[in-house]
Amino acid sequence: MPPSSPRPSPPSAIAFDFAGTLTTTERRRPDGALVRRVLAGFGIDTAPDVAASFDTSLWRYYSESLPDSLERLVRATATRHGMHLPPMKTLLDEIWRECGDHPVDPEAADAVRAQHAAGRITVLASNTCRPPAYRRATLAVADLACMRLVCSSDPTVAVAKPFDRFYRRVIEVAGVPASEIVFVGDRLDKDVIGPCNAGMRAVGRAGGSRSGASITSMSTVMGLTASLLEELELRPGQRVLDVGTGAGVTAAVACGICGDGGVVTLDRDRHLTDAAAVRLADLGFRPQIVCGSGGQGVAGAEFDRIFVSYAMERVPMALVEQLAPGGRLLVHVTSASPSWPGLAVVERTACGRIAAELRAVEFAHRAGHGMERIWLSEEFRQRINAEPGDWTQRSMLAPPADADRGLWLAADHLLGGLVRDFGAEHLVIGAPSCGSWLRVEPVSDRRWNITTRGPRDIWKEVQDLAARWRAAGSPSRYRLHIDPGGGQRAASACGRLSWPLPTLRPLDEGPAA
Repeated sequence: MPPSSPRPSPPSAIAFDFAGTLTTTERRRPDGALVRRVLAGFGIDTAPDVAASFDTSLWRYYSESLPDSLERLVRATATRHGMHLPPMKTLLDEIWRECGDHPVDPEAADAVRAQHAAGRITVLASNTCRPPAYRRATLAVADLACMRLVCSSDPTVAVAKPFDRFYRRVIEVAGVPASEIVFVGDRLDKDVIGPCNAGMRAVGRAGGSRSGASITSMSTVMGLTASLLEELELRPGQRVLDVGTGAGVTAAVACGICGDGGVVTLDRDRHLTDAAAVRLADLGFRPQIVCGSGGQGVAGAEFDRIFVSYAMERVPMALVEQLAPGGRLLVHVTSASPSWPGLAVVERTACGRIAAELRAVEFAHRAGHGMERIWLSEEFRQRINAEPGDWTQRSMLAPPADADRGLWLAADHLLGGLVRDFGAEHLVIGAPSCGSWLRVEPVSDRRWNITTRGPRDIWKEVQDLAARWRAAGSPSRYRLHIDPGGGQRAASACGRLSWPLPTLRPLDEGPAA
């Protein structure tokens, strides 16, 4: 069905990502060697292994892009090596002064100035550990003082993309309705999906040339979506349902491979479907575009491939019923915790029988609209890092490995209410609802300090489940039993480890991903 929605009006504001969008390919980050040089300038001698120790944890802290990320990394390194530090503010200022900032691409700067000259508001929307003053100085050097600034290191923001609060701040700073803002960046999750979920329009910048005063761009497919599209094994002539239109990336790929006559893309957000209709038409594709509940699919239709671009608590039965013989459905399944997701792969055989499995995966799409989520607040994470706990024991029992994803998937459903702090150097798990937490730190080869606090003994819960998981054969995939009446249960091949998936709530309609 050809889209009938009008072309969106020109934007009043453009929000630009920084690294990878406005910068050259040169990157300047504070590594361990730089920190050692700065400390030497304060008269502090450090052992050579301090640099390697700092670098081991650098990306984990740096990628948080929070106001205190570098301070916490410096303090952790100093504690580990018994170092005495100069006044922290003075030290951090010197580190950032010595480090400098990523250089701005002159052609990108020209493009921003051209948009400003045309009367559009320009906003820099950046994840960074650098204090805002340093990023403002970078803009001034590039003659981009016209840009308004939103960065995650600003204490008034204090969250990074893709958290919703970051995009709300962008809208506030721009001072115009979200629908009048176009977000430009190079990351699908942070610069396309996040802004679209917040009501903005978005363009993902691909690696490529810039010409004149315009940025050459296209929608960018990140690795997660690309690998799932490969899993679908799309073929010409297949009927495809794309649940969660978003920026239209999945729909465009499906149209290009299968032909747009058999492709339907569905989203609950009218703004997204309208914008996607125009974007897909510009690419020469005219799939059927539907605004409605993702969990309901398209009543009366049948599809060879169904792809859900957001996480849900279980597989929607309506989508299972719309799966054609020989068809395949992919949807991420998770609890309220974002830590340990699964991928449900559902197939209907040629004779009509449903076969499904739940695979433990490292990454997943973000949760759908209305789905409850729990997080470790910054204040809770700081308490876990600083407090002594109720008790500490030394153990020769190793914590489960990150690679034991089948165990962690089971923990997500069977233990419940737990969130992993992946920014911590070692294993840290918290239970936000009751304040319990677990901190595991190695003290020597095959020995660990286990510290816990709160009413839940998370260490015992995890180790007891680990024993059950090993007795079940250490599975990374579970059979997913889907009853005709709607009941769903994941179970190991031997049946020793199993759990039910919750009843799907009406609110689970999901924004795009």
